[in-house]
Amino acid sequence: MKVFARIFLGLFVLDSALAAPTLESINYDSETYDATLEDLDNFYNYENLRIDHSEIEIVTMMPSGNRELPSPPPLPQEPEEEESTAKLIDGSSPHGPDFISVLGPQTNEDFPTCLLCTCMSTTVYCDDHELDAVPPLPKNTAYFYSRFNRIKKINKNDFAHLSDLKRIDLTSNLISEIDEDAFRELPQLRELVLRDNRIRQLPELPSTLTFIDISNNRLGRKGIKQEAFKDMYDLHHLYITDNNLDHIPLPLPANLRALHLQNNNILEMHEDTFCNVKNLTYVRKALEDIRLDGNPINLSKTPQAYMCLPRLPIGSLV
Repeated sequence: MKVFARIFLGLFVLDSALAAPTLESINYDSETYDATLEDLDNFYNYENLRIDHSEIEIVTMMPSGNRELPSPPPLPQEPEEEESTAKLIDGSSPHGPDFISVLGPQTNEDFPTCLLCTCMSTTVYCDDHELDAVPPLPKNTAYFYSRFNRIKKINKNDFAHLSDLKRIDLTSNLISEIDEDAFRELPQLRELVLRDNRIRQLPELPSTLTFIDISNNRLGRKGIKQEAFKDMYDLHHLYITDNNLDHIPLPLPANLRALHLQNNNILEMHEDTFCNVKNLTYVRKALEDIRLDGNPINLSKTPQAYMCLPRLPIGSLV
């Protein structure tokens, strides 16, 4: 009975295998390759595989654990309105005390000096600005140039409280008057240039000066005070050319190197003008540059006046 059942089952399986359809083989040779691709397209029929995009739903997966989600970045704030008050580059106000230190005090026209002139560190340049007076200067001014202007007078308050002032150059102005205390209270003043003006009377000068140029003015017999340069121990250069002096201002400092007095009205010279007649061994080594040309003086009349000098003065010997 078992043998009969096995034979029946085998015949059933064989009959089923013979009845199944046979798949045609696909040849991928080079001649039928394009046709074969078309057959594959028809076989899979991609047009029937349509995806409805409206049914696609994007789902954000929550992270596992107890992690905190990062907070969103804050929204940018709108910039605040700028203040209506103008600011300098350094942030200071143009109406406060910082403004005065940066741009200098206000002039008579209510205009800052360092906008009218040029300020570089402690130097103030006011050349060729048609100024008729010395402008108010910053307190830290050390070097002041105001050449080729129309300044007529130097007042006692023009340089007051400028304790750092070292050089004043007022070349080519119209200065005819200088207050007596205009330069006296300047403890650091080293160089004073007042050439090409109309000065008739020189005021008292500080003893700290090392360089003085008052050439081409109108200084006469009483234009320079007696012993005006006596205590100027560091004075090296003294230029008083093209004036109306009738004498050499004595005594001259021992450290003087250059004395220019050409084109004046000097008529005579004493034997002790440069030398010490009581000490024949005295030698004035520093004074090597003396100009007396252009004066009505005969230098040959006072030969003893030059015995202590390293060089003879320049001037007429006839």
